[in-house]
Amino acid sequence: MVKRAAEMVAEANAAVETLDVEQAKELVGRDDVTFVDVREGGELATQGKIPGAVHAPRGLLEFYADPSAPYHKPELGSGKRLVVYCASGGRSALAAKTLKDMGIGKVANMLGGFTAWQQGGGKIER
Repeated sequence: MVKRAAEMVAEANAAVETLDVEQAKELVGRDDVTFVDVREGGELATQGKIPGAVHAPRGLLEFYADPSAPYHKPELGSGKRLVVYCASGGRSALAAKTLKDMGIGKVANMLGGFTAWQQGGGKIER
């Protein structure tokens, strides 16, 4: 059966916790939460990121999340709640589902992504 990207994103969002921007803004700066930016490096360079977010591009996420991989980022295995975002919420939905499939239990997708964050007046770190 062939699946389209939109269907895969909808399935991913159904399988993970989702947060709107207002809910996510309440979590910034908490010691028990890590924001994970899965956009490409160029997007970060031109647009900034949510303060304190860890950069883990979607294409390398599995290697950053896997403790046995040489590229592992300890922040992704810290036991903290991970709030994943991209530009609009599609890549981050797939990324959040991937992290959940890898055994990371406390993971959420921020709906609308960085675009919604900016429109909602969220703080930006450059």
